[in-house]
Parts: sequence; structure tokens; C-alpha cells
Amino acid sequence: MKTKNIIVFFLLLVGLFGLMWWGRPAQTSIGLSAGAGSATSKLTTPEPLYDFGTISMADGNVSKVFTVTNSTNQELKVESVVTSCMCTTAYLGGPTGEKGPFGMPGHGGPVAKANEVIKAGESREIRVVYDPAAHGPAGIGPVDRFIYLTETSGGTLALEIKAVVTP
Repeated sequence: MKTKNIIVFFLLLVGLFGLMWWGRPAQTSIGLSAGAGSATSKLTTPEPLYDFGTISMADGNVSKVFTVTNSTNQELKVESVVTSCMCTTAYLGGPTGEKGPFGMPGHGGPVAKANEVIKAGESREIRVVYDPAAHGPAGIGPVDRFIYLTETSGGTLALEIKAVVTP
């Protein structure tokens, strides 16, 4: 009986580690690179956080336009724009029009390289659209979403939106 118990315990342990490995976050080339250890962005913004306050699912999408500025004396390239959730999309304004939508990598959302060059002293608009109904009834309550702009140098600027969603 002891051998059988050891084998069952071992199989359960292997199964548990297998489930943990299978459920790990997907690695992508346009991943969410902001966080501990990220390089400081050369982009600046006067308003990195916007709170929509209380919004209703029934009222539809809400949007916010952020302005980001290259405050250096040399041009920089925004390589990617990604969001922290599929309920959020972002659009990057430029001299030739708006690029996007950009979304959450790894979950079938709209993900592409931004490849937008911003000259020294220039600004760009980032239009963020949040769909409060995207999560259905489970999405009621406080939400906190992020939009990450990553430069080719590795610097990442995080923009944040918040809201309290009601039916």
C-alpha cells in the first residue's frame, strides 16, 4: 500500500506542476514590458492617470485622449503600444493619421508594431477606448487598466485609466 500511495502522490504532484506550467502567461514579442526593471521612458505626459468615475455598461464605450511628448533633444521611436486587457484598445495619432487599434497581446486582440517616430519636442495623442460591457456581468465594479508605450531603447511609459462600472 505504501508504494501505491507514493505513486499517487507523485502523479498528483506532476499534475499540479503541469497545470501551473500550462496556465502561465504567454510570452510574446510585443509583451507587456512595463514593471519592475523596465527602463525609464523618454516620453512624458502631464496626465498619466485618468479616472472616468462611475460609468454604465448600458451607455457604451468611453474614451480618453492622452498627450505624450518626446522631451529629449533627439528623435525616438515608439516600437509598440499594448493594453493590459482586451476590453481596452488604443490608437496612436501621428502626422499621417491614426495608427491602431492596439490591444492586449496573447489573447487574439489587435496587436501590431507601432513603429512611430517622434521627433525631439514633438507630441502625439494616444486615444484610449474602454468597453465597460466587454466582461459582461462579471465586469461590474472598479476597473484599472493600463496602456504601455515601449520605445526601441526599452523605455516604457504606462498610461492608466480607472472607472467604476455599473449595469
